[in-house]
Amino acid sequence: MSFSRRLRSALVGLALVAGSTLPAFAHPHVFVDARAQVVFDASGQIVSIRHVWRFDDAFSAFASQGLDKNGDGVLTVEELQPLAKVNIDSLKDYDYFTFLRSAGKRVGFKIPKEYWLQSADGFLTLFYTLDLMQPVKPDAKGITVDVYDPGYFVDFQMVEKDPIVLENAPAGCKAALQRKGAPDAATAAILGQIPASERQLPANLMAVTSDLANRMTVTCP
Repeated sequence: MSFSRRLRSALVGLALVAGSTLPAFAHPHVFVDARAQVVFDASGQIVSIRHVWRFDDAFSAFASQGLDKNGDGVLTVEELQPLAKVNIDSLKDYDYFTFLRSAGKRVGFKIPKEYWLQSADGFLTLFYTLDLMQPVKPDAKGITVDVYDPGYFVDFQMVEKDPIVLENAPAGCKAALQRKGAPDAATAAILGQIPASERQLPANLMAVTSDLANRMTVTCP
């Protein structure tokens, strides 16, 4: 398979598309350890969400095949840049798996301009910044940021240490994390029968996967 063709087939919204060569494991198929940085401006408004996502070793190995152009055994940021661009371009179709709400309303994101991939110890890590379409100022009720895949193709687990970091936040602002739940045994069995080629879940299962979100809440006095 050519480099360009493999790039197109390797990642569509961080998920493998139909026809890939990976085994058809049960949903989810890709596992990500995630950390988020919430960035404030000088006026106390949230302007960006910076993500750090480390992919599982199996997915990292598949996605990075053939990218070591000079054959030195080290994948540089430059060698990984085409793959990083595929990630970012594809993520747009999935709302970047990031859903921010302020006063009950969704707030969208601009197309990322700052992004890169790093490789270390057999794992690929994606770094990218989501600038909000319009800044939001958290109050005592707070804003929420859900990080999850409604299709449950990608499983996001927030890291244990410093899963949320507030940058330049006004005094008194706080962040809380409600970690994702897990599907019950019956739902897990149904998800286990869905092949890797199926990216879209039935509506009844999509309702269930909303409980699998990692929800960050940021409040300010």
